[in-house]
Amino acid sequence: MSRDADEQTADTRETAVQRGPNPPAPTDGSDDLGSRSVWHARWALVRRELRSLRSEKTILLAIAIQLFIAAFSSFLVVGLVSMYDPGSVEGYQTEVAITGDDTDALLAAANEQEGLRAITYDDPADAYDDFESGSSHVTAVLDANRDDDGRLVVRTTLPEEGLETTLLVVQLRETLEAVEHDERVANDDRLEATPLEIPPAVEASPYVGFTYTILVPLLLFLPAFISGSIVVDSVIEERERGTLELLRVAPLSFVDVVDAKLVATTALAPIQAVAWLALLAANGTEIGNSAALLVLVTALSLLVVAIGSGVALYAPDRRQAQLLYSIAIVAALVVATLLPEHPANTVAKFAIDNPTETTWLLLALYVLCGALALAVLRRGITALEPESL
Repeated sequence: MSRDADEQTADTRETAVQRGPNPPAPTDGSDDLGSRSVWHARWALVRRELRSLRSEKTILLAIAIQLFIAAFSSFLVVGLVSMYDPGSVEGYQTEVAITGDDTDALLAAANEQEGLRAITYDDPADAYDDFESGSSHVTAVLDANRDDDGRLVVRTTLPEEGLETTLLVVQLRETLEAVEHDERVANDDRLEATPLEIPPAVEASPYVGFTYTILVPLLLFLPAFISGSIVVDSVIEERERGTLELLRVAPLSFVDVVDAKLVATTALAPIQAVAWLALLAANGTEIGNSAALLVLVTALSLLVVAIGSGVALYAPDRRQAQLLYSIAIVAALVVATLLPEHPANTVAKFAIDNPTETTWLLLALYVLCGALALAVLRRGITALEPESL
């Protein structure tokens, strides 16, 4: 009788300590209760992961910068566009001196360029004197002459490197391209056949191009990359502190623990994307296909976070993990250039409500890549020994 009692006590103790990755099946048949317990534990871990972000000052600063960009996008677009298209700023004028033996074509093109005012000099020496003395408003000298073959050669003199020179280069490049076009049209009779039909020029606002090809992709891609960096730091920190083993005391497997971290960090990107798109709409920027954009952001975030999780689980320390993660992201961006359509162009086409068949196929490809990355990560976690971390 005593021996039976001892055996029963030993069996009870053995059953009580079976915790961790494979907890025993409930003896009372309450499978639903056990399943709910696992989901509650997962959700608790997700909330813990999100709360921990409040102490990450770098992440909060990055989100604050994105918030500023999205909230004041209308003002930023005007300022940033003026950096590469100074003529778009009303009232901006740059005076340039035009001299030489053949100035008619260059003078006509310069006068048509917005933000540019051309002044003709009969004597090149006077033009260079005004430019070098700084007493006048002449900021550049364009010396146009014909060579022996009848080609127009333009020698441009600009100030030393600086912001003013950068703006001048942009304006003068457009002027010289217009002169080149006129010269080609004037000499098109020398061609035996037309090499390519040129479509007519279309007038468009520079703000539209900047907003949809740079600003919107920037605000949608940055959250995904930040989420990947967050999960790398989170997993590495758990490894260094030895808290991964403590998390497994809960009724969760090691896969469940990593899944909870992955869900928390992946969800950050679409949540931010919703906020940024709403702020852009409030600033007067119309965004089309918002649902498709959110699916795209979620898929890319899942792909990036899965890559970051895998790197963090196998890298020896935080420094090498972040380095490997950065290399992986750069490699992915390089591979993206080989696609029929760059991801930024995909975002732009969805945003302007003009997606093509290729755009939709690439969206499906990104979703597939995200799902495959998750499957590979889960398989790698299953093969990994948690005790080795």
